Amino acid sequence: MTKRLVIPGELVTEERKKLGSHVFVREGKIYSDSMGLVNDEADFASVVPLEGKYMPQQNDVIIGVITAERFAGYSVDINSFYPSFVSKKELREVLKPGSIISAKIMKVNELNEVELGSIRLFFGGEIIQVSPVKIPRVIGKEGSMLNILRDGTGSNIIVGRNGRLWVKGGNTDLLRKGILKIDREAHLDNLTNRISGFLNAENGNKKPVMAQDESLNGEGE
Repeated sequence: MTKRLVIPGELVTEERKKLGSHVFVREGKIYSDSMGLVNDEADFASVVPLEGKYMPQQNDVIIGVITAERFAGYSVDINSFYPSFVSKKELREVLKPGSIISAKIMKVNELNEVELGSIRLFFGGEIIQVSPVKIPRVIGKEGSMLNILRDGTGSNIIVGRNGRLWVKGGNTDLLRKGILKIDREAHLDNLTNRISGFLNAENGNKKPVMAQDESLNGEGE
């Protein structure tokens, strides 16, 4: 059953029920206090906030993790409440649970089920995760912040619109610190300059050597 998306102040139910999280009562009716998905049980109502989760959009490029093999393809975790699937017809490689991929969202149907295409398999590396709404700040204007992160850590970085970054090589510990700082301070002005200064100070004003990785075939964001 598809869960209903609500915004703050929107009606969840007119029925009398026990209150869960992120709901409140007004004039005998239950309303949401957050943007999220309704969990409306027989005697219980709550809302699961979408903060930290990704709402799939057609043509977005995302970072996913294979969770299971199906008869015709694979289930993929894309940091969303909604299921996603990639057909084996789209693949040149055999995947397995735990494989990290980048993919383009080809279609989102009326049930918010996601079809993926343009699959690219990564070898090694790791995922760093932030709130999807912070991704524009991680990229920066015309890629300015992303270039600072790459230059300041020597890491290869591929950014997904779903709040995930695939990273490999260089100083990934420093990269995590830099991304955490962006996540915490995304609402502040002059963020690019402050991140640049932070990385320079951590590096003792020495530029790290950029990692070379044969698993990357060109740049991608």
